[in-house]
Amino acid sequence: MLLAPHQALANGVKIPQVGLGVFRNPPGDTTFNAVTAALNIGYRHIDTAKIYGNEADVGRAIQENDIPREEIFVTTKLWNDDQGYDSTLIGFEKSLRDLGLEYLDLYLLHWPVSGERLESWRALETLYKAGRVRAIGVSNFMAHHLEELLDHCKIQPVINQIELSPYNYHYRQSTIDFCNEHQIVIEAYSPLTKGIKLNDPKLVAIAEKYERTTAQILIRWAVQHNMVVIPKSTNPERIRQNMTIWDFEIEQADMILLEDLNEDLVTGWDPTNVE
Repeated sequence: MLLAPHQALANGVKIPQVGLGVFRNPPGDTTFNAVTAALNIGYRHIDTAKIYGNEADVGRAIQENDIPREEIFVTTKLWNDDQGYDSTLIGFEKSLRDLGLEYLDLYLLHWPVSGERLESWRALETLYKAGRVRAIGVSNFMAHHLEELLDHCKIQPVINQIELSPYNYHYRQSTIDFCNEHQIVIEAYSPLTKGIKLNDPKLVAIAEKYERTTAQILIRWAVQHNMVVIPKSTNPERIRQNMTIWDFEIEQADMILLEDLNEDLVTGWDPTNVE
């Protein structure tokens, strides 16, 4: 069985360093089967969100597996339409019901919604203090959003989930530096560039050197930067390959070569200019 090591968050909660993302997985059996395959392979970290529309299928896969609930780390995210103090609390309860769980391991603000994010964060603090969630964090927050939040919050976010790969590493450097300075763990989504760069000749050359897939190289790169990483796949063999990264290490010279691939690539939302 393939098990990821755990990484400690600032509040002492431990998160498996590699998880399964289910972004854009359609509701129903596609998500259920992917999560089931991942759990059977050894994954113990599943990342979903209200906007994905598949929380119920993630929850069903967890409930129908015999792995103890406390061994599975479950993350979901508050969508923009539910931001604001009271609506955040309502949105949380809806996600929890859809997942069929009694608590969450990690709850994130999905986006830095202007005029709402501070009140939404206050609601997350309420949920955390009440023991409804073991850790709270944010997603798609850049350094200036985090700076504002830290100026007002009583409890700091322990994770910032952002799109990150060698192809936008330098583009995100100020946010990475801010997170490292304030003990906020970076969680990389779309680490495989949604497949756009998996056949890049420079990346292929590095993968061939290590006799690995290009996806494995990208995931291992994130791990060696002490990031949590959540690659997405619905293919059981690729799900297995994405966890088979613990028996090799990328040399420092090749880590630098990978970072030199930076081209400010953003494959999804870009919150850089969100006020």
